[in-house]
Amino acid sequence: MTISWSAYRRARRRSRQAWVLLAAAAAAIFVALVWFFTTGQFAAAGPAADGPTEAPVFDAAWMKPVQEPNPVPSGSALAALDGLAVKGRAPNTGYSREAFGQAWLDVDRNGCDTRNDILRRDLAGVVFSEGSSCKVTAGHFREPYTGQDVDFRRGSESSRAVQIDHVVALGDAWQKGAQRLTAKERQSLANDPLNLVAADGAANQQKSAGDAATWLPKNTAIRCHYVARQISVKAAYGLWVTAAEKDAMRRVLSSCPQQPTITAG
Repeated sequence: MTISWSAYRRARRRSRQAWVLLAAAAAAIFVALVWFFTTGQFAAAGPAADGPTEAPVFDAAWMKPVQEPNPVPSGSALAALDGLAVKGRAPNTGYSREAFGQAWLDVDRNGCDTRNDILRRDLAGVVFSEGSSCKVTAGHFREPYTGQDVDFRRGSESSRAVQIDHVVALGDAWQKGAQRLTAKERQSLANDPLNLVAADGAANQQKSAGDAATWLPKNTAIRCHYVARQISVKAAYGLWVTAAEKDAMRRVLSSCPQQPTITAG
């Protein structure tokens, strides 16, 4: 079988066109993946435009401040971010929840454990158990991470719907400087109202030990406050950030450059 020169040239053109199309498709996929793993994964979660813009920090009427190793810098969160050291993650060797003390201690010695303090601070319509001014059994709030209205009811199953999130996760803190803190300082970090927010249980589980480079709240309205709060906690406890984390924080704060740092007490 013989093939004419013109047929051969047409086949060559079609082959080149196919390769050009494949290269263009591969480039588009690559760009899409880069977008997703930087900014897109957060946008794709679907913003809650009318969600809370901040979460409660401190109520001096019945809470007492926790002693932090360093003062939170005043001024913009961006300036405070530039003051944080940038390093890679340290090994996770030796991490355990117990390294930060017994869970939900009464660190501020106001007579109530930390979990109930935070529920009382963050929920509206709080109901206490009979005979107690500490143990919260019910309440409701506009949940900050999802922007949804959430009811809390204490119970073996229902309590998990509202969890207390460490804004700077303890696992993240352990790999970014907390190993160098004293046992008392780690205990303060785990119970500091600045580092604690009542949150949707599923959102808290999704976040796990993630930092700003891997997880941000679905409610875009609170991201400036959330990132500023992480920066404030890291400054107060001498923790560092990774390069990717700093870049993610800077992207968030670029939309709110005047966002101040957050303090408790």
